Amino acid sequence: MKVTIVIPNYNGKHFMEPCLASLMRQTYRDFDILVVDNASSDGSVSYMKEHYPRIRLICLEKNYGFSKAVNTGICHSTTPYVILLNNDTTVDPDYVKEMVAAIEQSPSIFSVSSKMIQMYHPDLIDSAGDLYTLLGWGVCRGSGRPVSNYSKPDVVFTACAGAAIYRRDAFQRIGLFDESHFAYLEDIDIGYRARIYGYQNRYCPTALVFHVGSGTSGSKYNSFKVKLSARNSVYLNYKNMPFLQLLLNSPFLLLGYLVKYAFFVRIGYGKDYRKGLSEGIRTLSTQKKVPFQPSHFFHYCQIQWQLIRYTFDYVRDWFSRKLFHR
Repeated sequence: MKVTIVIPNYNGKHFMEPCLASLMRQTYRDFDILVVDNASSDGSVSYMKEHYPRIRLICLEKNYGFSKAVNTGICHSTTPYVILLNNDTTVDPDYVKEMVAAIEQSPSIFSVSSKMIQMYHPDLIDSAGDLYTLLGWGVCRGSGRPVSNYSKPDVVFTACAGAAIYRRDAFQRIGLFDESHFAYLEDIDIGYRARIYGYQNRYCPTALVFHVGSGTSGSKYNSFKVKLSARNSVYLNYKNMPFLQLLLNSPFLLLGYLVKYAFFVRIGYGKDYRKGLSEGIRTLSTQKKVPFQPSHFFHYCQIQWQLIRYTFDYVRDWFSRKLFHR
């Protein structure tokens, strides 16, 4: 086998049938499917055992979150590549073929992000890869744009782990997903880390995925998600930025946190956001920074330039949408 498709699941029985059915229709067949279940209580496990007995299934004893589930899948795989796929997705018949072709273009590619399309609004993009900004904001590139956009392969800051392919042996060098994140921003964190080590993250427009979005958490914004994302944003910056880079970017990061706090206050989640930031700062001592190596200095410079570039790109895109409705 060349690819292991790892699907983390938590109480997603209603998503598993369309997701697995779409994988059964793939034109490329050199892959294995591994579902890692986070102690679901909705009958997911019995359903998969009955209807998909040939699929490998690992059952965890409690809900450890996304990061632990996918790490378990990665560690139980032996294939050169691993695809991580959310359970609330269905994929185009050529999805796996296109992902494999994209990552095999260069050994320097760590991950490839697919073109994710909104399940219930198939004329709109859900994500064309992730960007990261000086403000400490992760950005789903292309979100809400017409699906005709982002039609060319490109470099992205990181891949969206909801439907991405990874080079498995690279994990041995850079480490696995950070399980302290539980969920949210763990994909930007590991993609950032891969960039520090000199890998690329790319986008493949011909690998199409239809995504419900927030299938496990239940909504775009909720108390759990806001708090966890705020905490993890603190972890992400602290771990990946050397002290001087943190110092250089601190005014912009502070501005980003203040603007987001104002936004969440306005929609009723200000307290949750504040609690998340507080927990992140309070528990920083539990986080392991990426060791600074002089050989990575050029990579840090490249990353800093991209943080600046993506900040301007995001601001320009925001004004374009708000003022000109583009």
